[in-house]
Amino acid sequence: MKKALLATTALMLSAGIAAADVKISGYGRTGIIYYENTAAQDALGLNETQVISRLRMNIDASTETDSGVEFGARFRLQWDQNHADRGGAAATNPGKIWVRAQGLTVEVGNVDTAMDSARLIYATDLGSYDRSGAFNPSVDLSGFAGGFFAYSAQDYAITRVGVAAIYSIDDLTVRASYVNPDQTGLTSVEKELGISADYKWNDRLELSGAYTNNAGGIDGNDLYFVGARYAVLENARIGLNYANADDFVPATIGGVANTEAFGQTFALYGDYTLADGLTNIEAYVANNDGDWATKETDNAFGIGVNYDLGGARLGASIHRDYRELVSADAGVRCEF
Repeated sequence: MKKALLATTALMLSAGIAAADVKISGYGRTGIIYYENTAAQDALGLNETQVISRLRMNIDASTETDSGVEFGARFRLQWDQNHADRGGAAATNPGKIWVRAQGLTVEVGNVDTAMDSARLIYATDLGSYDRSGAFNPSVDLSGFAGGFFAYSAQDYAITRVGVAAIYSIDDLTVRASYVNPDQTGLTSVEKELGISADYKWNDRLELSGAYTNNAGGIDGNDLYFVGARYAVLENARIGLNYANADDFVPATIGGVANTEAFGQTFALYGDYTLADGLTNIEAYVANNDGDWATKETDNAFGIGVNYDLGGARLGASIHRDYRELVSADAGVRCEF
């Protein structure tokens, strides 16, 4: 009887696996990061150089109906060395469910928002850690200042809900997203609305733009982004990005009280692949007109290099941020 029951269970499980496509993907990276201390950090005795690692696993499941409509879902499992929420143990995150048909994808839950998905918004990132100081107060806050919602790698309020739509045709992709931080209506937080579009012409010119209203659920926090990148040669590209965060006034920056907007930023960037086809050199220089706390200069810059190992890459970068502090990193990243 037990053998029959086990056989039946195994058959049911294998049938379920056959009916759905389940896969795990992601990446791992490890290396060292150096960040020049502030005077306060020096007084505390903080180490300027530390080993920093990440392991990310995306768990995706999908199925297709007889009529050709695809349904799918995603969870993420992620561990980040030194992270306040994911440093002690890997953390799961809220999931998302999606449906796709004829070029249109609709997501519900922990969605990829329009602003965060714009193709060129992180084009200034360097090295194996993908860090940049162009659009944020410092490289340790690498990303894009503005406080907008994005796909989250960790837990958030149980009442938050997002909906996103993505439509692609040929070389054009357009997106729209909506995030309600509290769908119960019991709090006064605003809803975030975002749109973005990407276009690639003749495999040489890339155009990207995005707008977000009430970013991060903050009333009146409107963000704008425009970017363009051109392949001047088969192995060389140059780009220019612009971001307007005049409405974004973070309460603190680097633990220091702040009352000024982040402002507007221009970033010129590019990359060049050597004749070996494996070594890529990349760099950026950025200018920000804000007058926010901890800022010491209007200009930030960085240079990095990646070496392709085939399924993995070695990378390194060095930056000087708007606080006039230097940061450097070196490491390896492998894709799963």
